[in-house]
Amino acid sequence: MHSNRGKNRFGNLGATAVRQFFLQTKNATPARSFSVQFPLSPWGLHELPGSRRLRVVAVLGATLLAINSSRAATVFVEAESFAKQGGWTLDTQFINLMGSPYMLGHGLGKPVKDAETTVNFPAPGSYRVFARTKDWVAHWKAPGTPGRFQVAIDGRSLPHVFGTTNANWFWESGGVVEVETAGQHTLALRDLTGFDGRCDALFLTTDAAARPPETRHERKVLLGLPDNPPETETFDLVVCGGGYSGLGTAISAARQGLRVALIQDRPVLGGNGSSEIQVWAKGGTRRGIYPRLGEIVEEFADNAANSPGLPAEYGDDRKEALVRSEKNISLFLNSYIIDAEIEPRDPSQIRSVLVLDTRTGAERKIRGRFFADCTGHGSVGGLAGAKFRMETEGHLGMSNMWKWEEKESPSPWSDTPWALAMGMGDFPPTKKAEGPVPFFKGEWFWESGFNKH
Repeated sequence: MHSNRGKNRFGNLGATAVRQFFLQTKNATPARSFSVQFPLSPWGLHELPGSRRLRVVAVLGATLLAINSSRAATVFVEAESFAKQGGWTLDTQFINLMGSPYMLGHGLGKPVKDAETTVNFPAPGSYRVFARTKDWVAHWKAPGTPGRFQVAIDGRSLPHVFGTTNANWFWESGGVVEVETAGQHTLALRDLTGFDGRCDALFLTTDAAARPPETRHERKVLLGLPDNPPETETFDLVVCGGGYSGLGTAISAARQGLRVALIQDRPVLGGNGSSEIQVWAKGGTRRGIYPRLGEIVEEFADNAANSPGLPAEYGDDRKEALVRSEKNISLFLNSYIIDAEIEPRDPSQIRSVLVLDTRTGAERKIRGRFFADCTGHGSVGGLAGAKFRMETEGHLGMSNMWKWEEKESPSPWSDTPWALAMGMGDFPPTKKAEGPVPFFKGEWFWESGFNKH
């Protein structure tokens, strides 16, 4: 891929996700104190000059950092690094908009199992509690605040309910909790609704003046992460995106002797054709003047009876096994591309892409001689500064893949005053699943959003 100029950069507040750290501060001296500013932008991202790097003091299953400033103790936990995710899921699709992966409590109206982790409180005391979250229906001024959750320490929920205010991501104050002893304590996210509560990170501090980190630079400093991420070897081809197009590209190139890096932002390969989305292949792979071009696709394409259907029908393990069997492919799962670096000597060439590990927050640069944008969005080209045009009209809708079953007795369902009132006549009829599986489904033609997405 070629680029006109690499000045178009999408910021990413969460490009350095935090495992865990604490600040334990003692009698500050002017030389060791520091101040920060919190400028805001649509990307939530500004570098802060003069911030001081923190000294790594220990590693206890997470990153622990300490500085001298004033008598205070602080605990910061990135939600995606929780040791046990419970029923919460990792959502990565809005990193370019809100700056970070985050945890989502998607339970279709039934509260999901707690996400839990163990953190180290450096000292006893009164800790102010903050969670980075939002009320996801507030943008439409809809009632009901469906994304409500609480924070629990050692199994006891704090009184404050998060996710009830603000249409934008922000650090919501949750009051004060008394921690009686220093050392290890259990921290949990407790879903209250099953309707998509969101939590990016937690910040607890005994410092009355402290504020949670707002910038990518601040999170890097607090983690002790390097300003210049490590680089990989230079690959012959870097394939960006592990859906069907990326899989075919990577496998074909590897079999021709090229050293290939395949980057995928999810834990499974296949994109829409994975168990996560469940759009079946159903494509004509042998047609046209080059009928054999589809043979590689047939090696990993599903033969699902239904779309949506059963997760096992989509062959996630088979796709990954096929890729890992190719000795010339290096696979990078859970790797979200947040930037593209331009070759200094030739501004029309990409030198590397910067990827974020969505589970650990680690960054790395993946270098290549050539790059294939198989993201489905052209995002690598946009990050590299390539010219593009986005139409404002005539969009296809967002497909709503869903299914339902008939039961012998009614199933309970929570009130949803924030939802649009719709009937079966507002969409095409559902179809009965193929085979012995007793469910009905709304396929790809159930669409919404159109020009508004």
